[in-house]
Amino acid sequence: MKKTLLFIGVVLNTTFVFAQQNLFMASDLTKEGEFTNNCEGPSVDKAGNIYAVNIQKDGTIARITPDGKTSVFLTLPDGSVGNGIRFGAQHTFFVADFMQHNVLKVNLKTREVSVLAHVPAMNQPNDLAIMRNGIIFCSDPNWKESKGQIWKVTPDGKAELLETNMGTTNGIEVSPDEKTLYVNESVQRNVWAYDITSEGKLTNKRLLIQFSDGGMDGMRCDAKGNLYIARWGMGQIDIVSPEGKVLRSVLMKGKQTSNICFGGKDGKTCYVTLQDRKCIETFRTNYAGREWQMMKRFK
Repeated sequence: MKKTLLFIGVVLNTTFVFAQQNLFMASDLTKEGEFTNNCEGPSVDKAGNIYAVNIQKDGTIARITPDGKTSVFLTLPDGSVGNGIRFGAQHTFFVADFMQHNVLKVNLKTREVSVLAHVPAMNQPNDLAIMRNGIIFCSDPNWKESKGQIWKVTPDGKAELLETNMGTTNGIEVSPDEKTLYVNESVQRNVWAYDITSEGKLTNKRLLIQFSDGGMDGMRCDAKGNLYIARWGMGQIDIVSPEGKVLRSVLMKGKQTSNICFGGKDGKTCYVTLQDRKCIETFRTNYAGREWQMMKRFK
């Protein structure tokens, strides 16, 4: 009996170690070349399907099943091209339309596209972060002048400029407790943290981390508050603690890592868009995503 128990323990331990070794290892979810070089904005619905922009041609939105089957979910109105995508309810997601200065609203059931906010003063809305109350934070870079802004968009479509005279604002994310907003500046390689007030204002700006090389693009938090940063040009996702320490760098197969989201049955599968390979790669991590947990509460 003791020998049998010992044998089972060895098998279980071996299985556990094998599972641990498979964490943070990149593999392909979709075929290379299915997207354009503006492949961006992954986000996951409650059923586990992944959505990303610019499949086959710019101005489209793809739906990808968890096993990697792709299809064109919809084509945006003429002249619109999407970047970041975020879900705000079970059957609603929002798209940063960087060509037409819009934040678009999409009905998942009817595929109807409407304009939540049209803001001519925006340079080009790039990425979005959303809170449980429906408030959206939007990064707004001016790439030509290496400057940027941060906007807030309320559920009824009212836009408010929160921060200006920044570097090239790009990735943006809310902490799990919704008390902190993170925004990165791609050219300047800074990641800033702000306190979020009860009115959705930003205060107490402080530097979370500054990198000495490489670019930055989209970001997401896991449920523990760690920030997953797409390091464009470096081919990796850097996982940064709330204290600003790099905990791990996850190497991808491509170099132009543009954005990331969490999904899978347990929320611990990361999906990463690669602009040079024009596809989506995936890896497993040890904590579920903040946004994935929020999606589970949608009805």
